[in-house]
Amino acid sequence: MPRFAPLPRARVPAISPLLLDIGNLAEVGATGADAGGAYLESETRLADIAALERLIEPEAQALGLSLVRVAMFGGKSDPTLQVMAERPDTRQLDIADCEALSRRISDVLDEHDPIEEAYRLEVSSPGIDRPLTRSQDYADWAGFDARVKLSETIEGRKQIDGKLLGLADGTVTMQIRAKDKSLQPFAFPLAFVASAKLLLTDELIRATAPLDAAGAEEEEIEDAMLDAEGVDQELEEGQD
Repeated sequence: MPRFAPLPRARVPAISPLLLDIGNLAEVGATGADAGGAYLESETRLADIAALERLIEPEAQALGLSLVRVAMFGGKSDPTLQVMAERPDTRQLDIADCEALSRRISDVLDEHDPIEEAYRLEVSSPGIDRPLTRSQDYADWAGFDARVKLSETIEGRKQIDGKLLGLADGTVTMQIRAKDKSLQPFAFPLAFVASAKLLLTDELIRATAPLDAAGAEEEEIEDAMLDAEGVDQELEEGQD
């Protein structure tokens, strides 16, 4: 099993000098892993997430980074463009990486101006309980617990908590606890995934312990361990 080592989230925001009144904003997300087409809607322009990804991904690749997620959050009071990235070999993103990527993204967005309104840029690592946004994630993180929300109900389930078993031919398989308490495989199309993330467990924390803890906040690591204990207890209770 590969030993990935993401540092706790390191954020280096590039803040617009003035937040304008941008009217009504609503986040609209596309369903399905690897799907583009999410938008931030305002009175004047739609911020196309897929178009933003096309601008941002080459900047990440130029630094040897892999783009994990581009999303818009915050509503009209605090519109925020969130970019998650990592180094493919270590699954880390240190402060220097954040600063370099933030500068490159700011420059390319200033040049192309894809978002008319003022916004805040947040560049971070995916963190330990990372979102699963790419098809490869379902293979890379096989063996770990995850929570998947579906766009369609399958066998009476629209949320699945269980162990990832992998991805094959566009189908995700997880191990779940059936009503009779037995462990059963549960398969569903990757295209039906609305959102997915790893669940904090002791096993995940051990597997993702930072190779280099420089810049990692001890308090954040302790909080993650406490959160993992709570998730482990929830999973055990669900299996009783």
